[in-house]
Amino acid sequence: MKQDYFYVRVSSRDQCAARQLQEARRLKIPPGHIMTDRQSGKDFDRPAWKKLMKRLKPGDTLTVLSIDRLGRSYEEIQEQWRILTKEKGVDIRVVDMPLLDTTLCQDLLGTFIADLVLQLLSFVAQNEREQIRSRQAAGIEEAKKRGVRFGRPKTPLPPNFSALSRAFRMGQLTLSQVLDETRLPRSTFYQKLREYEQAEKQIS
Repeated sequence: MKQDYFYVRVSSRDQCAARQLQEARRLKIPPGHIMTDRQSGKDFDRPAWKKLMKRLKPGDTLTVLSIDRLGRSYEEIQEQWRILTKEKGVDIRVVDMPLLDTTLCQDLLGTFIADLVLQLLSFVAQNEREQIRSRQAAGIEEAKKRGVRFGRPKTPLPPNFSALSRAFRMGQLTLSQVLDETRLPRSTFYQKLREYEQAEKQIS
C-alpha cells in the first residue's frame, strides 16, 4: 500500500518547526510518518533522513515544505532527487513550489518542467547559503577589528596552580587530588599543564 511521508528539518534545536509540522497535519500525514531532523542541511548524513530513506517504497509520496528543507548543496539536492524519483520510484511534493509535484507531472512535459524548476531552486538554495556564509565571515572579521572576541572565555587558573602542578609532576599529589583543588575538568587540567610547562621552558 502506498504511504505518505513528510520530512521536517530545522537547522538547530532552538529553531521552530511549527510551520512544517502544521503543514504535515493539514495534509493528514500520520504522526509516525513525519520525520524530523534538527541539524544543518549541508549534507544528508542525518538520522531521520536515513531512517526515511530505508522506509520509502515505490509509489510512496514524500512531502517537504520547501526545497531547502532537503539541503543547501546544489549537487546533493539534485542527486537525492534522482535517487528518490528514479531509483526508489517515490513521488515528491514541495508545498511552497507546486510545480515541484511529481504526483501531478507524470507526462514528459511535466517531468521536464519539474526538472528545470528543481535545478533553478537548488542552485538558488546553494547560492543563498554561500552568501549567508560570506556575510557571516565579513561580520565576524569586522567584529574582531572592534575587539570582539569569539569562542568560550578562557578558564582562569587558580592562584596556586603553579604549586599544585609541581606537586603533581613530582608525584606528591594524585590527579584526583589536583582536580579537586583546581576545580578543573581533567582535559582542561592537562591542557593548562602543557601550556604551563611550555611557558616554563621559554622562561628557562
